[in-house]
Amino acid sequence: MKIVSLLIGIIMFFPKLQLAQEPAFVKGADVGWLPQMEATGYRFYDTDGQEKDCLQLLKDRGINTIRLRVFVNPSDDPASGHCGKEETVAMALRAQRMGMRLMIDFHYSDSWADPAKQFKPAAWVNHNFTALLNDLYAHTFDVLNALKKAGVSPEWVQIGNEIPGGMLWPDGSTANWKQLGQLLNKGYEATKAVNPKIKVIVHVDEGNNNAKFREFFDNATAQKVKYDVIGLSYYPFWIKKDYTETIADLQFNLIDMAQRYKKEVMVVEVGGEDDKVQNTYELLTATIQAVRNVPDQKGLGVIYWEPQGARSWSRYNLSAWQADGKPSPALDAFKN
Repeated sequence: MKIVSLLIGIIMFFPKLQLAQEPAFVKGADVGWLPQMEATGYRFYDTDGQEKDCLQLLKDRGINTIRLRVFVNPSDDPASGHCGKEETVAMALRAQRMGMRLMIDFHYSDSWADPAKQFKPAAWVNHNFTALLNDLYAHTFDVLNALKKAGVSPEWVQIGNEIPGGMLWPDGSTANWKQLGQLLNKGYEATKAVNPKIKVIVHVDEGNNNAKFREFFDNATAQKVKYDVIGLSYYPFWIKKDYTETIADLQFNLIDMAQRYKKEVMVVEVGGEDDKVQNTYELLTATIQAVRNVPDQKGLGVIYWEPQGARSWSRYNLSAWQADGKPSPALDAFKN
């Protein structure tokens, strides 16, 4: 009987041990607007009408990760400024104290960087390429070191935001992959110098477009770009198609990226229309499943971009917040 009891104990123990070693699936929210929303008096409410901290509302819906963007020398414009080093440290510390995991997204600009614009910070505009490499390294190291001194430990760092055409134009354009590769590697090196355990992400938009991703990451491979994770955006709204028309393409691309480049993958930005609650819920459910389907646990998770960024405040129609200040039921997709 003792032997039988011992065997039962071993059988019950090892599944638990294996489960404990598996990394938690990332269910995230990019909340870069949150400090400005609070500063302008915006209030957040639970479904029962009680006012509550926005991060707590997100956590209650399964969110376990916060993504924060960083601008170099931002303005004080509520919608397109802020997000400097000091605000980022304060927000990251607040999120970490709530038990959230953290991702830092470097735009390398004074405001938004995305596929349509990758403008240099004003302070770097007249610098030659050698100086630009030093600027990028120093800025990356400075922000991450400030976080480290505050006791904050991000798990992931993005070197650039949606960079299918490169970054820090024109020097780091994909028209000059040799220089873009050097810039990306400087960001990688600065990140690992602060903490070698941080995983570095390279991020491209239109995650359902496999041809775009292969072209970009084949070039990155040719230039020996160093990174750990391929980050994807997935917004059916911006390509004017329902998610049902493109989710299979996203699934294919996720698996292809993981296998072709031997990297982990993550949907670092997703969003659905705020007035199509059921459709957005289904979009999130399908996107989460697509990432979970990547073999060998190479699919890390899904992050919603500005779910709390209510249209009444931001004029952005892809948040997951209602006009009454309450979370959209679409966010319940993260609970499951």
